[in-house]
Amino acid sequence: MILFFSGCGNSEFVANSLATLTDDKSYRMDVTDANPTFQIEEDEALGIVCPVYSWAVPLVVMSYLERLQLNHTPSYLYLACTCGDSVGNTAEHFSKFCSTLGWKLDFVYSFIMPETYINLKGFNLDTPDGEKRKLDAVRQNLPLVAQRILSRENGFDVVKGKLPWINTHITNALFYKLLITDRKFCVSDACVSCGICESSCPLHNIKMKNGRPSWNGNCTNCMSCYHRCPKNAISFGKATTGKGQYFFGHNSDA
Repeated sequence: MILFFSGCGNSEFVANSLATLTDDKSYRMDVTDANPTFQIEEDEALGIVCPVYSWAVPLVVMSYLERLQLNHTPSYLYLACTCGDSVGNTAEHFSKFCSTLGWKLDFVYSFIMPETYINLKGFNLDTPDGEKRKLDAVRQNLPLVAQRILSRENGFDVVKGKLPWINTHITNALFYKLLITDRKFCVSDACVSCGICESSCPLHNIKMKNGRPSWNGNCTNCMSCYHRCPKNAISFGKATTGKGQYFFGHNSDA
């Protein structure tokens, strides 16, 4: 079984691809579910697929897994994480978290995929060529990673980047404390009241009021609402001005 969390579609693509390649099934995490429950076989593998937020597994994913009720402890556990460039000490950090649940994290792989977080000055989307190169590499690596999972390989195969411990344990904490908010989201008169932002929000944080989106304080800054808006009517303060949009499948080449 594969459980995935995804805002802009990168992790959803990886999860569904791995499910096909390993003859498994993928399920979207409803991170708002108070009592998520699944049945697995005694010898069944469990895959977790999610993006990396500031060099760690998103807090909403870890909170979901803390509430998750399984009838068996996974016999093999792997994490397939997506990132724009590096993951820091995500693998080690998540491994320690899993041990608190009575699980052993066996395998971790990081897929470098197109950028989605553009909420700060200097944070930009990949160029079209850069986006294509990343996606081509992911498609090439997916069958190889699937075989490693089927072989129940052990180990962490990730791109840590510079200052991995500092980024995962210090920068991440500051990221959540200072930067994660929905108060900066706003919508322009280009809004056509389509409701895509509301329906695509994985935390069900957006409600349409008088034909316009309203954010309600439960946001993880996945940026799905911004990137999926067909009129580019949503912005995050001035940080996203002129930066464009990306979600997996936004063009025919994806």
